[in-house]
Amino acid sequence: MPLPLYLLALAVFAMGTSEFMLAGLLPDIASDLDVTVGTAGVLTSAFAIGMIVGAPLVAALARNWPRRSSLLGFLLAFAAAHAAGALTTSFPVLFTTRVVAALANAGFLAVALTAAATLAPADKKGRALAVLLSGTTVATIAGVPGGSVLGTLFGWRATFWAVAALCLPAAIGILKGIPTGHAQNDATGGPALRAELAQLARPRLILVMLLGALVNAATFAGFTFLAPVVTGTAGLGELWIPVVLVLFGAGSFLGVTVAGRLSDRRPGPVLAVGGPLLLLGWPALALLADRPVALLALVFVQGALSFALGSTLITRVLYEAAGAPTMAGSYATAALNVGAAVGPLVAAIALSTAVGDLGPLWASGLLVAVALLIAFPLRAVVTAGRSTEVLR
Repeated sequence: MPLPLYLLALAVFAMGTSEFMLAGLLPDIASDLDVTVGTAGVLTSAFAIGMIVGAPLVAALARNWPRRSSLLGFLLAFAAAHAAGALTTSFPVLFTTRVVAALANAGFLAVALTAAATLAPADKKGRALAVLLSGTTVATIAGVPGGSVLGTLFGWRATFWAVAALCLPAAIGILKGIPTGHAQNDATGGPALRAELAQLARPRLILVMLLGALVNAATFAGFTFLAPVVTGTAGLGELWIPVVLVLFGAGSFLGVTVAGRLSDRRPGPVLAVGGPLLLLGWPALALLADRPVALLALVFVQGALSFALGSTLITRVLYEAAGAPTMAGSYATAALNVGAAVGPLVAAIALSTAVGDLGPLWASGLLVAVALLIAFPLRAVVTAGRSTEVLR
């Protein structure tokens, strides 16, 4: 894979750290800004909603811009939003910076996903996507726990400054490593924006976007509420929470890496084998959560399976949206973040049921079951080969 892909992955690492880091910072933010923890939690929803709305909107606005300028502009805006957040003493201002950061993140990821697909050979989009998404998985392994430790030692503002600082070497890398030139668009002979948006009327594209959103919703439903399972059901101390999160992140890194080598040529086996295993894994985790060894092992496995399936489905989105060269990345980003927003909401409802802290794990299983029920009768479409002609 070309070096520019790894430079993009570094930026995605910074952005992934930002997206997930609030889980360990909310109590400090709430105390410092004199709001409740529940109110502070709105910052997470603001980021996810900003990503959903921002991905297609910002990608459409930036489709006529040079790729390098777009990526650099979004990255610097993201860094500036974190610097402003670190300086503010106002919760509404902090909320605004999270929305701005989400819009910048959405725009960057939408352009980066499309750029990754064009930087790699035509038959290796899946591997290119795996390299890019490895930034997110490494963020769950190192960035989020590191940010939590930094926030504990120096306050939540230090974590915001650290994320801003991470953007600087990535910005230099983009300047040096991403070629100049425009994305394919109507100004350079590509399809018009209306034609790219018309791709969303294709049932096969909607299908893979829906499945990607459902699998990602299951991932975020279980991942978001692992902490109370660790300290409550499993009876482990709070220091085990980052350990469990790191295990999930390590599994996700493995899953993305393996899927990246299979999702272009053989998506069928990944989905046919990984789907049922993922479905069985979430209830197994709920039933065995009171056994620490089983909990730790299953968290790793579920991280691997979740990201293997999720990244494979998002690769299918890029193939299905081949007729939308500047908007395909935004469609993939929107699918991912619809799941990221819906999953925790479903999990929060499940928390109020009789199963309590284990509710989110059962909710994850239910979301995967829905995805498989939809996918099974249409499996020939979902698992079609890499050729975009097969998919049309």
